[in-house]
Amino acid sequence: MFFKGEDIAIDLGTASVLVYVKKNGIVLNEPSVVAIDNNTKKVIAVGESAREMLGKTPGNIVAIRPLRDGVIADYNVTEKMLKYFIDKAVGKRSFFKPRVMVCIPSGVTSVEERAVKQAALAAGAKSAYLIEEPVAAALGAGIDISEPHGSMVVDIGGGTTDIAVLSLGGVVCSKSIRVGGDKFDEAIVRYVRRYFNMVIGERTAEEAKKEIGTAMLGLDDDRSTEIKGRDLMTGLPKVITITSAEINKAITEQVEDIVAAVKEVLEKTPPELAGDIMNRGIVMTGGGSLLHGLDTLISERTGLPTYIPEGAISCVALGTGMALQNLSVLENSSNNGGM
Repeated sequence: MFFKGEDIAIDLGTASVLVYVKKNGIVLNEPSVVAIDNNTKKVIAVGESAREMLGKTPGNIVAIRPLRDGVIADYNVTEKMLKYFIDKAVGKRSFFKPRVMVCIPSGVTSVEERAVKQAALAAGAKSAYLIEEPVAAALGAGIDISEPHGSMVVDIGGGTTDIAVLSLGGVVCSKSIRVGGDKFDEAIVRYVRRYFNMVIGERTAEEAKKEIGTAMLGLDDDRSTEIKGRDLMTGLPKVITITSAEINKAITEQVEDIVAAVKEVLEKTPPELAGDIMNRGIVMTGGGSLLHGLDTLISERTGLPTYIPEGAISCVALGTGMALQNLSVLENSSNNGGM
C-alpha cells in the first residue's frame, strides 16, 4: 500500500526507525541497520533483514548501524537508509515528495541538526523539519504541553536518554546523556567476557536483557537464562547460565547514570513546575523504559510517581507525527522550520 503525498514523521533512533504516515499511523518499525557490499558499495539489505546479518556476514558484506549515540555516525549510509524507509512508506513511483519531520535528541549540535535535515532532503523529502525527542515523546504520550503546567518526560532510547521538563509548549530545562539500551547491551557483553571468559554478540546480550534484565535487585532477581557464545580460552562454542542478579550487576553503572540525570533535571526545575511534577509524576517512554524495575527505581530515588504509557516505544514517532500535522506546536522550539 502506498501513501502518496502524505506527511511522514520519522523517529530516527539508534536502535530502530519508526515511520508514521498521516492518517495511517505507524507503518514501519525496523532496526537501524544497513548491510552493504564493500566491493560494489551497494545496499544489500535494510532494517530487519540487515539486522539478521549482524555478526554473520562474509568478508565482502558488512552490516552496520549508521547512527551511534543518537546522532549520525555515517552520513552516506544514513541517507540510503532514510531513502529506503521513505520509499517504502510513500512508494518509489510516487510523484509527490512528502514533508518529513525527524525526531532528534535534545542535546545535538547545530552541525548534527543540519546533517539530519540534509539527509532527509537527499533521501527524497520536499521539506524537512526537526523536533526534540522529549517534546515528541510528551505529545505521543498524550500530554498537553501547551498548558501552563509542568510535565516531566524521560525518553530512554537505544543511544540516548533525553530528560526534559515541559511547559507552555516549550522545554524549560533538559538534559541528554548518551546512555540507553545499547549501553546496557555493551555492559552485558563486557560482564560476560570478564566473569565467564566468553565472547557474546550484542544481539545475544539484548535478548538476555529483555528476558531477565532488571534495574532493581529484589524484583524477580532469581530468574536465569542460557546464553551462547565463544569460549575465550578454547575458541570453541560455549553455553552458560546467567541470572537476573548478574545482569543487574552488569548494568548498574548505566542505570545510575540515568537516575543521576533525572535528579539533575529536577534540581534545575523551577519550584512552581516542580509542584506540578509532584502531582502529575514522571512519564517514561522509549524502549529502554521497559527495562524491568527501572520505573520503580526512579520513583524510589526521586520520591515521585512514574508512569509508562501504553505503546511507550512508539510515543516519539506518534508525537512527531502529531507535531508535523500541527507545526504551531513547535513555535517555542529552536528546531522548527523547513529546508
